[in-house]
Amino acid sequence: MQIDPIWFAVIMTIMMEFALITPPVGLNLFVITGLQPGTTWEEVFRGTLPFMVLMALTLVLVIAFPSLSTWLPRYVR
Repeated sequence: MQIDPIWFAVIMTIMMEFALITPPVGLNLFVITGLQPGTTWEEVFRGTLPFMVLMALTLVLVIAFPSLSTWLPRYVR
């Protein structure tokens, strides 16, 4: 399918991070809510919104320009 494995791994990692901070799975949301007494789930979710926007922007950029995810590994080899 001519898909670069490094590019695919970067996309997969961003998507897994997204899954950990969004409902219904949102494992990180439940952990933070449990660690901080008196904090509601909604407060924690609102706190993650700026990070979700940045991750979505990063995801769009990496999909649109695959070379962004492969330029550093290319120099390491």
